[in-house]
Amino acid sequence: MILTLTSPAFEHGGVIPKKYGQDFEDVNPPLVIKGVPDGAVSLALFMDDPDIPKAAGVPVWDHWVVFNIPSTVKIIPEAWTPKGVRGVGTRGKLDYSGPRPPDCEHRYFFKLYALDDMLNLEEGATKQELLDAMQGHIITSAELIGRFAP
Repeated sequence: MILTLTSPAFEHGGVIPKKYGQDFEDVNPPLVIKGVPDGAVSLALFMDDPDIPKAAGVPVWDHWVVFNIPSTVKIIPEAWTPKGVRGVGTRGKLDYSGPRPPDCEHRYFFKLYALDDMLNLEEGATKQELLDAMQGHIITSAELIGRFAP
């Protein structure tokens, strides 16, 4: 079975509904996880925006970072209180921070990783710290892309 990440709120490559944007309800969209492989101990989830303007001073804007999610989690409901450890996004928030493109339509990547271990990181870890800690522990990954315009 292949690891997949989908949402009942939008299709892969589709438009993320406005309610999930920072200037609206600013809650995460519901997500569905299927195909977690045997041997997976935990999951890590990111949401980021690679289309951020160069003037922002960062190559990618991190909107959501959660790790040490139990591998048994199959549904991430809308407005989820994470069953896992919250990392910090670019804005400095520990929780989901919805899309808010400053210029034009941007792509938002939800990335899910199945890991063979729990990670020894504290709440507030950055995505880069998480990526470094995940090295050698990634079993497989899945991606869901949505679009959002101002």
